[in-house]
Amino acid sequence: MGRRNKNRQRPQQNRDGRPEAKRSRDDAGWGAGYSEIIKENKLFEHYYKELKIVPEGEFEEFMGAMREPLPATIRITGYKSHAKEILHTLKEKYFKDVQDLEVDGQKIEAPQPLSWYPDELAWHTNLSRKILRKSPLLEKFHQFLVSETESGNISRQEAVSMIPPLLLKIEPQHKILDMCAAPGSKTAQLIEMLHSDMDMPFPEGFVIANDVDNKRCYLLVHQAKRLNSPCIMVVNHDASSIPRLHFNQDGNKEVLFYDRILCDVPCSGDGTMRKNIDVWKKWTTSNSLQLHGLQIRIAVRGVEQLAVGGRMVYSTCSLNPIEDEAVIAALLEKSEGALELADASADLPGLKYMPGITSWKVMTKEGQWYSDWSEVPQSRHTQIRPTMFPPTDPEKLANMKLERCMRILPHHQNTGGFFVAVLVKKAPMPWNRRFPKLRNKDVSSSSEATPAEELQMGESPAVVLPADGSSADAPVEAVEGETPAEGNPSVPDTPAPSEVKKDNVCGPPPPKKMKLFGFKEDPFVFLTENDPIFVPIQAFYDLSPDFPKLNVLTRTHEGKKRHLYMVSKELRNVLLNNSERMKVINTGVKVWSRNTDGEQFGCAFRLAQEGIYTLCPYIRARIINISVEDVKVLLTQENPFLSKLGDDAHNQAKKLEMGSIVLRYLPDPKDLNAPQCPIDLCGWRGKTSIRAFVPRNERLHYLRMVGVEVFRDKQGKRNDCSTEAQKGSTEDAEGLSQETDLLEQEGEETEQNGSESNTNGTEPVSSTCDGPASSLSQ
Repeated sequence: MGRRNKNRQRPQQNRDGRPEAKRSRDDAGWGAGYSEIIKENKLFEHYYKELKIVPEGEFEEFMGAMREPLPATIRITGYKSHAKEILHTLKEKYFKDVQDLEVDGQKIEAPQPLSWYPDELAWHTNLSRKILRKSPLLEKFHQFLVSETESGNISRQEAVSMIPPLLLKIEPQHKILDMCAAPGSKTAQLIEMLHSDMDMPFPEGFVIANDVDNKRCYLLVHQAKRLNSPCIMVVNHDASSIPRLHFNQDGNKEVLFYDRILCDVPCSGDGTMRKNIDVWKKWTTSNSLQLHGLQIRIAVRGVEQLAVGGRMVYSTCSLNPIEDEAVIAALLEKSEGALELADASADLPGLKYMPGITSWKVMTKEGQWYSDWSEVPQSRHTQIRPTMFPPTDPEKLANMKLERCMRILPHHQNTGGFFVAVLVKKAPMPWNRRFPKLRNKDVSSSSEATPAEELQMGESPAVVLPADGSSADAPVEAVEGETPAEGNPSVPDTPAPSEVKKDNVCGPPPPKKMKLFGFKEDPFVFLTENDPIFVPIQAFYDLSPDFPKLNVLTRTHEGKKRHLYMVSKELRNVLLNNSERMKVINTGVKVWSRNTDGEQFGCAFRLAQEGIYTLCPYIRARIINISVEDVKVLLTQENPFLSKLGDDAHNQAKKLEMGSIVLRYLPDPKDLNAPQCPIDLCGWRGKTSIRAFVPRNERLHYLRMVGVEVFRDKQGKRNDCSTEAQKGSTEDAEGLSQETDLLEQEGEETEQNGSESNTNGTEPVSSTCDGPASSLSQ
């Protein structure tokens, strides 16, 4: 054969490897081709009509709602003390401006609160991005959403996606596992609830957020980092075999059981047709049949790791009972009373839902129906499993109380479709009670099926092989509340010589233990109490004696430490006792950053805004109390002279040496026009000037709180600033347009340097259930 001409252009190929058709100019951009998709699927309509999940007489309304675009919903983060201020700004300014507005002769419908979400912290609106850009007032609202979303004060999240965390009933002391967490909207809710008490910098509980996709883990990190919590850890594992973790309690190594587990499993996503329009043409019953087994395996692994008395919420964005009630029924049947469906009907007043169904059939993609497992021919046994059918025993079915499941239909409250069930664990799982601490010689075969696989086959679980790949003499839950037996090879209390890790170091697991893919992470190195790095920090900031030095970590073994992070005491315990078991992507909140110029002033580390609310309870020096007017000056001017501050703040600043400082605003209950929540800002006291080290979006957030509105025109070339309480200075406002803040420069440098900031330039990936993190705000 002759050589091919290397310079010859090849036709572009799509993901399937086929030549890609040329696209017209009209097709360019996001959502191209969606207008051509016909929102119709006869098999879908036939299937759900036959199953009768929609009340009689409402099916046409149900299908009509499925064809309508999904309203955008926003949620104000609840754990920050600034939530009430943001809500006040939204209601009194932006929503009022929108209320009487007309665009192209059409009156704009003002956003409305979700009736079932507590404290009016979630709102929905029919405003599209196209409409948002057609009016200057709406453009301001759009910029407000973008800025507040990026600073973590507002989240763009689908309404039904907010339900599972609310049903978990989180308390600050709870240990929480989010099994399939990316992109992280629900994880953010869990963190907020954990920090419901802002006076507690380190809640006793924590959130471990897991996802099987390494790239999506970094999207999860981005969502979590906006909340600046020391109680969140992102890990990368297959949820169906997520390893058991251990922790040290009074010198003994105990198995970690979670108080709350969110099990939002992968699903066919037919409840998301209103936003994922391509589901219309791709939907078939085979999607549910293929996912059913994985959903059971994940749910089984979840209940195995749930503490007795704990709650697990199982949820999908699918309406199909094969993925919903069938999974719940399989769990309940084989739990033999260890699990119970909780009645959550009173937990969210105002939420409209349909109770779970107790009778359903299975249909193949060819349209063949089966009402019972006995009807399924042998040739179909690999596709259709016994657990896909409802229990045949009427008494057993009644005792399950499947009607306690909740199915949200789109036409009832203008939402997406969703399914959720709350499970409470009453006792250890029966296969763990039945087979305690077996030895290898007692196990007849190492190829025994796992509990999840046996559930699918319709058999009672026999000898259980732990899903984390450890040996069979340690059942997954045989040690409910007990220390694992000595000599148990599944618990590496004494690592092999090649696996011995350094003290206070939690690094990635050895490659021979796990097949790890994705980015290589730097280790997590905890500092000791007598580390010399603390001496100048302690003296400079006058840290209180109860400052938890052991909770401080860095991401490097050698050389100068660039950043210092903090985690809670409980997460430190988990990290140090499980370095061989899990792949940690990110944990901790940054509290100090190295500043080489600072060494000459007594401390080489300046405060980081991300961790200011974590650190402040322990800092007793370098604090300047400021007024509302001082906040305006500091955030609108690049390097204001000390004389620009009010007399009180000026006198405090003159007494301090050069270096990093805390700028603290405390609310005045008598001044109702001023913010009614405390504000802490990182700053730098220079020779004759003072500066706030605050990222741009947080800067805009605090300015809005003190009555300064910052608006960028469509070209992005200028800022229009105005104050509600008092006229601001034009010169001050111009400082914002420069955006050359040293903090931002350092932030960009950190982002580019890879794993110390735990961002690797990964492109965000959308989720079937949660949707884009901020599609309205883009």
